[in-house]
Amino acid sequence: MTAAGATALVTLVTTLVLVAWLVRPRGASTVDFYLAGQRVGVATNALAICGDYFSAASFLGVAAAVYVSGLDGVWYAVGFAAGFVPVLLFVAAPLRRFGEFSIPDFLGRRLGSERVRLVSVGVVQVVILSYLIPQSVGSGITWQLLVGRGLPGLDPYGTGVLLSTMFVAALVAFGGMRGTTWTQAVQFLVLLGALVWLALAVIGSGFRYPEAVSDLSATPLANPVPGPEGWELRAETDQLDPGTAATFGEPGAAYGPLAQFALILTLVMGTAGLPHVMNRYFTSPTGTAARMTTVWVLGLAGLFYALAVMLGTAARQKIADAADDHAWLAALTTDGVLRVPEHALPVLGRLYGGDIGLAVIAAGALVAVMSTIAGLLLAAAASWGHDVYERHINPRATQRQAVWAGRASTAVVALTAAGMAMVMQPDSLAPSVPSIVAAMVTWAFAIAGSALTPVFVLAIWWRGTTAAGAVAGMLTGGLASIGMFVLGVLPVGPGIGEMLMTPTLVAAPLAAAVCALVSRVTRPPSDVDRQWLIMHGTAADRQAERLAHLTIHGPGRSRRRQGGTIHGEGTALAERQRRTSRGPQKGD
Repeated sequence: MTAAGATALVTLVTTLVLVAWLVRPRGASTVDFYLAGQRVGVATNALAICGDYFSAASFLGVAAAVYVSGLDGVWYAVGFAAGFVPVLLFVAAPLRRFGEFSIPDFLGRRLGSERVRLVSVGVVQVVILSYLIPQSVGSGITWQLLVGRGLPGLDPYGTGVLLSTMFVAALVAFGGMRGTTWTQAVQFLVLLGALVWLALAVIGSGFRYPEAVSDLSATPLANPVPGPEGWELRAETDQLDPGTAATFGEPGAAYGPLAQFALILTLVMGTAGLPHVMNRYFTSPTGTAARMTTVWVLGLAGLFYALAVMLGTAARQKIADAADDHAWLAALTTDGVLRVPEHALPVLGRLYGGDIGLAVIAAGALVAVMSTIAGLLLAAAASWGHDVYERHINPRATQRQAVWAGRASTAVVALTAAGMAMVMQPDSLAPSVPSIVAAMVTWAFAIAGSALTPVFVLAIWWRGTTAAGAVAGMLTGGLASIGMFVLGVLPVGPGIGEMLMTPTLVAAPLAAAVCALVSRVTRPPSDVDRQWLIMHGTAADRQAERLAHLTIHGPGRSRRRQGGTIHGEGTALAERQRRTSRGPQKGD
């Protein structure tokens, strides 16, 4: 193992072990395991959401996309950052006020249907796996570059995939949401610190972004591709003006006009349907806190992605300039251009900080991967442990049994994702897309934005949404997006294939239309007015409703679920907290 590898691993393991010790589990309540007791503050939750959201696609993928396709790679940064605007405006506060464990739990109770719950569990698991696989791919790429050695029977890439996924699965099972929250907050600070250090080092060397873009745009954009006699550079064709060569500072290197819009829409729509991100809003103490958390996230996202875009540009210029002076770059480049775009930031770190610089960036990359894997595994645990095990397999499960079901599900999902990631070959896939990690994450955004977000937003903002409409909408959006993915693999022509790989532009409106049409001819839940008050009423309105309900029904009945809805402070979560504080009771 190199000195850089040893340094990065020591830093990474020390950080994670320290956090794991600080957040060792307290009790076996499902509210604590899945939602950290709903006591996570604004700043802490914002940092944790950033650690959850700024994944390998953000840290490695955005810089890689900019590196390989110039301005077209910036669309990833725009879409990833802008995705929190609709969350802030339409989702965060009503979602928290309703107060559940997960997206399936919210939809199932909002629409009064177990069928909705189970269908959304299936969609959520597809999204989680689609998001988990590229994170594992990112960890394998980083381990391969950093350590270069594998476990017996495994190559370095497979070793990185297996170790990172299994280590995080153990941490999630050990600490639950509370442990994951603090781990993600600390990991994001490490991640941001690595980017800030590298940005300062690059700027200190004389790098200026406008001059670099102008310099890189002076020649046609070309990238390495495998040929019959080895790697060779191939000029990129301008998708906006076929027949001409693309340049770094102009759009068209990777996407046509419609495909560019489709990519941004896919990323913006997908954010509100990501299970691991939306679940974090249930941990906020109030709806106002959830909204303020999103404001913090938007500010941090702007800083993070601005740095990623700048560093992707710096890597394109500085690595080419240094290729003739560093023998170790010869194994990674062709004519000064990296063969694997995700190596951009680690190589830039080594150029400016030697082995220690490489270790800092590689540790940041592994931290980004592990933090997102943790959030995804916890979302999977909530879906399987709470929405399936507690609701259907063992409705009389004790708190301890429910928590152990969630822990077991993290191991199963982690092994599945690791196994699928280990069969991927990043070297052969990289030439076909701007960044294999960013592209694969985009597929997860597309499924979430097509199948979940339209139904999710309609359930929050349209009283007429019904269970049958939600099921039809989710199935339509999910099948349409996956079907377009399949068509996109086929040779369908320049520009069309790229748009098919970002299908939300077509699939999301189709899902919303089907949901609305089916809802028009079916009956909404009978207690939709009460649900509406919980999500959208003022604090005074909700207090008046609770007092009226106490007057009519008495204190006992107001605390129970009625007709699949949640009644203010008498929510299912509040009831669980009361039961937990009393200790195990008969029937719990």
